[in-house]
Amino acid sequence: MSPRRRILPGSANPLGATWDGNGVNFALFSAHAEKVELCLFDRRGLREVERITLPEYTDEVWHGYLPDCRPGQLYGYRVHGPYDPNEGHRFNAHKLLLDPYAKAHAGSFEWSDTHFGFKPGTPKQDLIADKRDNARFMPKCRVLDTAFTWGDDRRPNVPWPETIVYEAHVRGMSMKHPGVTNGMRGTFLGLTQPGIIDHLRRLGVTTLQLLPIHAMIDEKHLADKGMRNFWGYNSIGFFASDARYYSASPHGDFKTMVARLHDVGIEVILDVVYNHTAEGNHLGPTLSYRGIDNLSYYRLGPDGKRWYENYSGCGNTLNLAHPRVLQMVMDSLRYWAEDMHVDGFRFDLAASLVRGKGGFDHTSGFLDAVRQDPVLSKLKLIAEPWDLGGDGYRVGRFPPGWSEWNGRYRDTVRRFWTGEGGVIGDLASRLTGSSDIFGWGGRRPWASLNFVTCHDGFTLADLVTYERKHNEANLEANKDGSDANYAWNCGHEGPSPYPEITALRARQSRNLLATLLLSQGVPMLLAGDEMGRSQKGNNNAYCQDNELGWVDWSQVDEDLLAFVQMLIGLRKSHPVFRRPRFFEGKRLPNSPLKDIVWITPEGREMGQGDWTTPFARTLGFVLGGESCAVDNLTGREEMDDTFLVLLNAYHEAVPYVLPPPHLGRSWELVLDTNDPAGKQAGTQWMAGITYPLGSRSLAVLRRSGGLRNGPRDASVSPGGVPQDETEGNVE
Repeated sequence: MSPRRRILPGSANPLGATWDGNGVNFALFSAHAEKVELCLFDRRGLREVERITLPEYTDEVWHGYLPDCRPGQLYGYRVHGPYDPNEGHRFNAHKLLLDPYAKAHAGSFEWSDTHFGFKPGTPKQDLIADKRDNARFMPKCRVLDTAFTWGDDRRPNVPWPETIVYEAHVRGMSMKHPGVTNGMRGTFLGLTQPGIIDHLRRLGVTTLQLLPIHAMIDEKHLADKGMRNFWGYNSIGFFASDARYYSASPHGDFKTMVARLHDVGIEVILDVVYNHTAEGNHLGPTLSYRGIDNLSYYRLGPDGKRWYENYSGCGNTLNLAHPRVLQMVMDSLRYWAEDMHVDGFRFDLAASLVRGKGGFDHTSGFLDAVRQDPVLSKLKLIAEPWDLGGDGYRVGRFPPGWSEWNGRYRDTVRRFWTGEGGVIGDLASRLTGSSDIFGWGGRRPWASLNFVTCHDGFTLADLVTYERKHNEANLEANKDGSDANYAWNCGHEGPSPYPEITALRARQSRNLLATLLLSQGVPMLLAGDEMGRSQKGNNNAYCQDNELGWVDWSQVDEDLLAFVQMLIGLRKSHPVFRRPRFFEGKRLPNSPLKDIVWITPEGREMGQGDWTTPFARTLGFVLGGESCAVDNLTGREEMDDTFLVLLNAYHEAVPYVLPPPHLGRSWELVLDTNDPAGKQAGTQWMAGITYPLGSRSLAVLRRSGGLRNGPRDASVSPGGVPQDETEGNVE
């Protein structure tokens, strides 16, 4: 040991490399290691200048303190122990390892056979250890001083009912924006530029959800083809942001982005991938966790400890049943919440995080830890409620306090607008917050995060342009990506020269967007959908870090953008579209209206037989905006307008008789997707007459006269039906 490097015992807490103003404490958990060496590197990370054995081992943590170490120091670990895959141990001190708690990485990762703990291609595969050193091909960890002047930064704390999520990719949003300078393209600072922030503000979204930004590794099969993992669902470090997203500071750029977005009232949510790591299956590389303590960090297979349980489809599954692994995840979440000021998290394949020995576990340590955490429990928590396990589809089964990606919403809405019959009953539930899925335990409509498109699948423009995936650019023989798209190309696969098909596609896009933004629950838009962005039919652009995966700001459908802005404005202006409680189908106090009434094309209230009509491709409903229809949870009773929403997925126009006078004497047209220019908006329609609802179109009308604030008609029953009429016939 160099005389200038006096290693002191240090502390087992906190884990990671911690600068305290005088020196750096290094602490690494490993329950089964025999020795841990701290490797220090020069400023460029090319030469190992010193190797120091951590002197203390306390509570399964190896630790030491270097009083003359400073921020900026590059380091890694070599961990000694048995190499015995059959017993779950894969220690190999010839491999330089990344600190799981490192807050920054320096240098790039280069694929090399030296990263494997064994020699690939040998008859015994991973059973014999490899002695080659991989340090020259590895990024190094960087000691970080995380000081930052936040000023008066405050979380926007957008209430769930008012939340509108915008799912975006850091590079995808900023790479081609004309207002972003070259040095900032593709980075956190790129998202701080006025052009992008102004777009988000004008659009009206409240919450920016970013695809994974944690330090990641490009898979070998992609690197061999000269490609990259664009989406980033291949994390190797849960405290560090990936180097491709910052230009100046590993943490300062991110914090600047958050502060700028908070300044304009926009929240930041991170998509986080705690279900697996980039180390893959038993034939994967040894980069960090595997070489530090494989037996603790991963769920090993029931058929032998050599194998991994693979609920992620990526080769391994992190073992959150282990207290130290759970601690790492919780420490990571708190770091991003407290130090980096993010407003919430979307958990990729969240079902993997709560698996016990018997499968999905409602009492898992992870769910309990999050629920009781004084910081995390107050943030927005969104689950992708499935994984690849046999019982992994768990929509609606996460506990109170969580919102969930509602895959059933996506599929039902898509099926309806493709013209599929027999789905109106399911559609009604999806439009009203999916109480059949989430209406338990005091959960509210915002437990349903609604989406029609997301990063994984077709864009909105492609959903109405292609019926089949076109993933040839991924170089996987078009075998990747889902085949269950519920898409309709409107009569021609791909771009069409026919004006009538182009017009139909535009109308279908408006139908899908209007359905999404006028549904109860929390809507999520995919970045670029509001502008007509296409991926040329690629429904799995995970490796397309190029024009195919980026938002093209030079090709903006201004009419569609204006339509989405109008829809978001309508939703924000009228709380009846974002109720904090589920509908009950009951009459409103001091009103002849129910909170919701379902209407047939004949103008009568739907009866039981109407819901099961297999050929039905239309649905209409009245949202009662009278007193007590909406409660914003502050104790005030809110008054809103009453709206009539009509949906027609049939290939022909359907005359819709407007409801009888007791529901509204006259109606004002707000929008009709068959009238994109809004020429008919504001026209008045009297109760009982026929509204010409066009083929494959959606219309919204607002009650403009009659009962608002007026006395209840004595001839109307408590159920909202005239006393002299039977249920299901209010003509």
